[in-house]
Amino acid sequence: MISTPDKLDLAQTPTPFYPLERLTAHLGGPRIWIKRDDLTGAATSGNKIRKLEFLLADALAQGCDTIITSGGVQSNHCRAVALLGAQLGLKVHLLLRSDSEPKTVGNLLLDHLAGATISHYSVKAFKRLDRLFEQWQDHYQQQGSKAYAIPTGGSNGTGIWGYIDAAKELADDFAGHNLKPQAIVHATGSGGTQAGLMLGCHLHGIDSPVKAYAVCDSSAYFADKISADLKDWQERYPSDIDISALKADTSDRYIGPGYGQADPEVFEFIKQLAAMEGILLDPVYTGKAFYGLVKDIKQGKYAQWRQ
Repeated sequence: MISTPDKLDLAQTPTPFYPLERLTAHLGGPRIWIKRDDLTGAATSGNKIRKLEFLLADALAQGCDTIITSGGVQSNHCRAVALLGAQLGLKVHLLLRSDSEPKTVGNLLLDHLAGATISHYSVKAFKRLDRLFEQWQDHYQQQGSKAYAIPTGGSNGTGIWGYIDAAKELADDFAGHNLKPQAIVHATGSGGTQAGLMLGCHLHGIDSPVKAYAVCDSSAYFADKISADLKDWQERYPSDIDISALKADTSDRYIGPGYGQADPEVFEFIKQLAAMEGILLDPVYTGKAFYGLVKDIKQGKYAQWRQ
């Protein structure tokens, strides 16, 4: 087994894992279990913190005092970086994407409260994101600081360790409940969780396919992005693992109007699940993915797994 790199102890794990009995009964099967990674923390909760345990450990190991990262103006990832950076005594600079003057509410308000430096850029300018990262890293170097760049969503060869590690936790969950899941389903946006789960299942002997529901971009995009993240991982952490055998399975049928935009049906499903199971989904990621899963179940795409 390949050795795991250093990580910081930032997330509240292991997260709860249990069946959604009322939803399963409502659908008539298959039995649905949920992994509550929304409970990895308070304001820093969600999947991002698992990736940041490894990325921020790497930044500190390299002697960096500044973190630069990017995302949408209401990015959960950027909010988590801002708050964890403050917790660790690191300066944080956020490059945020917005074509209009944003209101200081939601995650953007939390970014400001955490003391992050914020630069706003248009969608067009974000197409040159690599150059923006280089520009700001050079800026901090000239000031005598050392900046560490974390890509959007924390999704690269180091960040995917978060869900390689989480797959081991899932393996323990499955063993504890004597389960062999027919599929592991999740939302995908930047691809890091998806790549980590795929590789983690391979490394930890989980013989269950990873099925992702995209919240943006096409299935072809994710095939390329996952391949790039896995190659980056193998370059950073050499091994004899055949990553070419790992193929992304991504549905792009439920993206709706676009990233951060959901159809009325998604909001209605979020309301129904909250009333049925006390689970709060969001319309950007988990709401779309869960809605897509349930639609596919109703359309018989998981019928062979009802036993």
